[in-house]
Amino acid sequence: MINRDLIRIKIVQLTYAYYQNGNRNMDNAEKELLYSLSKAYGLYNHLLALIVAITQEERHRVEVLTTRAKREGTEEPSQRFAYNKFAVQLEENKQLVSYISTQQQRWEDDIETVRRLCDQIEQSTIYQEYMQSEEDSYDVDREVWRKIYRTLIQENEDLDALLEEKSLYWNDDKEIVDTFVIKTIKRFDPANKSNQELLPEYKDEEDREFAVKLFRATILNADTYQRYMSETSRNWDFSRLAYMDVVIMQIAIAEMLTFPNIPATVTINEYVDLAKVYSTPRSGGYINGMLDTIARYLIETGAMMKQMPEPRQRRPREVMQGSPRYGNRPYNRSYNRQPMRGYDGQDIERTEFKVEDNTDKE
Repeated sequence: MINRDLIRIKIVQLTYAYYQNGNRNMDNAEKELLYSLSKAYGLYNHLLALIVAITQEERHRVEVLTTRAKREGTEEPSQRFAYNKFAVQLEENKQLVSYISTQQQRWEDDIETVRRLCDQIEQSTIYQEYMQSEEDSYDVDREVWRKIYRTLIQENEDLDALLEEKSLYWNDDKEIVDTFVIKTIKRFDPANKSNQELLPEYKDEEDREFAVKLFRATILNADTYQRYMSETSRNWDFSRLAYMDVVIMQIAIAEMLTFPNIPATVTINEYVDLAKVYSTPRSGGYINGMLDTIARYLIETGAMMKQMPEPRQRRPREVMQGSPRYGNRPYNRSYNRQPMRGYDGQDIERTEFKVEDNTDKE
């Protein structure tokens, strides 16, 4: 489940925190990185468990209404959603049951949130159409939960705020983790019953190694990478610069030099997208130009054996309004979230970062 997009985000956060904290212990920082990634996998399981918690609350409501209907001699409520075939299979899933049994955080402790979500679901058009439909199949049951998740859980500010209170590590994880929950819903097959496989923590060991190698290269070769920035920044105002920009470029250079199989253009695009979200309004264009120049410099000097496309003619500058990968949202995501935080719990601020240009000194 943990993919390289999430790994890159975590490394940006951890690298920033590493330089902001006084105790720069590489081993501890590496452990913190792996722990923060494992917490993202915990969020994935916690959100799957939310579907189960909602189903159990709906079942309780149906039982109460059924008892009342029998007592009053009125029509009993439908049990269709309370015993949704997909949700029942998820509830019985062996991996998820095992996960829930080991956790201290349970949705029962946030039952009011679960009840509010039940209310929102019951009032939704998706729910009403599902309950009125005569089509009864596993596919229909699975699809209604996919729609509910995308409409009422994926974009839910109150739920986002609750999860951020539960874990500092979940501050920026939910948007990516949501996509994996939806992917999991679509993958469920009734033939697998309780043995349906959930997504693994890592697709393979290579992704875990990618995280460790990239973080170590970023920190251990910082002086070299910052020298590359200084040597190639003559046409850029590099003396006064958002500190987050330096962090992002440092990680991008580490990726270009450490992983020969990742094209330089792919790396540049990934970190330009991150800069549009996590740094200043000008950072996307600035970092795009800087990394392009640095990549060509590394190729020309023989430091990197990759290819870059022929430079394109410069176009008029456009205002960037977000990132196709990380979302079309205002910069630093301050519209409905707390400021991005380091793992010391402190808000990340934009600070000036000066790099001395030593290229003319012998």
